[in-house]
Amino acid sequence: MSKRNKEATKAKLIEASGKVMARDGFAKLGVNAVAREAGVDKVLIYRYFEGLDGLIKAYAEEGDFWPTVEELVNEPEAIYRARPAAEQMSRVFKNLIRGLVRRPVTLEILAWEMAEGNELTHHLDEVRESLGREFTRRFGHAGPSEVDLMAFSALVAAAVNYLTARSRHNTSFNGLDISTSEGWARLESALDTVCQKVLS
Repeated sequence: MSKRNKEATKAKLIEASGKVMARDGFAKLGVNAVAREAGVDKVLIYRYFEGLDGLIKAYAEEGDFWPTVEELVNEPEAIYRARPAAEQMSRVFKNLIRGLVRRPVTLEILAWEMAEGNELTHHLDEVRESLGREFTRRFGHAGPSEVDLMAFSALVAAAVNYLTARSRHNTSFNGLDISTSEGWARLESALDTVCQKVLS
C-alpha cells in the first residue's frame, strides 16, 4: 500500500472512530464497529494504531476533537495580550462555546463521557489537559490576587462543557433556551458580566 493510501486509510479510521463514539457511545466502541464504519479490514487498526487504544489516542490528537489555542484566542496574540484579564477570560470561553457547538461529534462524545467514562476517555482528557497547559504557558491570566484562577476556569469550563453537550438533545436548561443563538447570546453576555465581576 502506498504512503498516500496508508494515510488516507488512517484518516478514514480516525474519522470512523469519532462517528461510532458519537452514535453508539464508548460501550459499543470496538475494532469491528470502527472497521465496519470505515469500510476496511479491522487488521488495519492493529497495523496502523496497534489496536483500539492507539486509534482513540490518534483521534484525540488528530481528529479535530477539541478547539486549538489559536481558535480560542481568535485574534493576533499582541491584541489579545493587551486586553484586561476579564476580557481575555471571557473571550476564551465564548470561543470555546462556539468551537464546541461547531463540533457535534465532540458534543456527543462529551455527553457519553459524562455517563460512561472509562479508560478510553483518558486520551481525550489528555488532549484537553495538554491544550490547557499550552494555553496557560503561552498566555496565563493576571487577575486579583484573591481569585483562584485555576478553580474559576474549571468552574466555567465545566458549565460550558455541560451546557453545550446538553444542547444536542435538550432545548432548555433552567428555563433558558439553549437551542437558539439568542439563548447562547444571553449566556455569553452573562459570562462577560461574571468575568468582569470576578477578575476586574
